[in-house]
Amino acid sequence: MNIITTAEIKRRGMAAIEDGLRQGPLHILKRNRPAAVVLSEEEYERLVHGKPATPAGVSALQWLLSQPAGARTKTEIDAEIQADRDGWGES
Repeated sequence: MNIITTAEIKRRGMAAIEDGLRQGPLHILKRNRPAAVVLSEEEYERLVHGKPATPAGVSALQWLLSQPAGARTKTEIDAEIQADRDGWGES
């Protein structure tokens, strides 16, 4: 777990948060108790839009094989791919 204390944030400021986020979500402790979690903008957007996380170090084939088998038609899959592609230009 990626943890930082409020004392460290007070001491180093935004640099401490930026350094911590390089390793994933940053859990903030206040008086030795969990107080908050800071996420990167990309992770926040992924959660808001309900997209599944892609674990680091996993190949595309490994990810694909880990997905549950479904009964989607080719048309449904094509529509989902096109919707994802249409969203690429949005930022």
